[in-house]
Amino acid sequence: MSPSRVAWRPLTEDETRAVFEKLANYVGKNLVHIINPSGASSKEDVEDDEDTAPLLRLQKDKVFLLNTSINNLATSVARPNLISLGQCLGKFTKSGKFKLGIGSLDVLARWARYKVWVKPNGELPFLYGNHVVKAHLGRITEDTPEHQGVVVLSMSDIPLGFGVSARSTVDTRKLDPTGLVVFHQADVGEYLRDEDTLF
Repeated sequence: MSPSRVAWRPLTEDETRAVFEKLANYVGKNLVHIINPSGASSKEDVEDDEDTAPLLRLQKDKVFLLNTSINNLATSVARPNLISLGQCLGKFTKSGKFKLGIGSLDVLARWARYKVWVKPNGELPFLYGNHVVKAHLGRITEDTPEHQGVVVLSMSDIPLGFGVSARSTVDTRKLDPTGLVVFHQADVGEYLRDEDTLF
């Protein structure tokens, strides 16, 4: 069955938990801004913002983030003609684990707790799928713990991708120039490298 013929459906409770846990590794308490972007606190506010309420939908193994109004408009499109809808956050592996994809960079960059800025000479190596080394490190968010999700940006604050911190901020200062600072997870270079399989 082709991906376009697989029905869109809401995520199950376990699938939703897996997605939120992965996002929380990068955004922490800012997850509430993704779930409730309008900041509505009362029932009346929620009813006013029904059209902009975010939804998570699953097609085949990919998870999409979209708002209610777009989801409602999609009902007028024949299922075989509907290939993609909203923003692809990632996909579930065959073992049932959720893996964030490069499509989630926009969300992560906006709400990430910890960020790493790379020097201009480190941008290209990262965009080719390499880890970030100390020699390419421009700045790092203070108090970044080890093995925490981080967003990688250029020195001009352009999001390049994301990864996992290899060392804490304190340990990073003691590293030699070839020491790893960030383990690569995804980068915007994937749009070119993997364009045949990305969508």
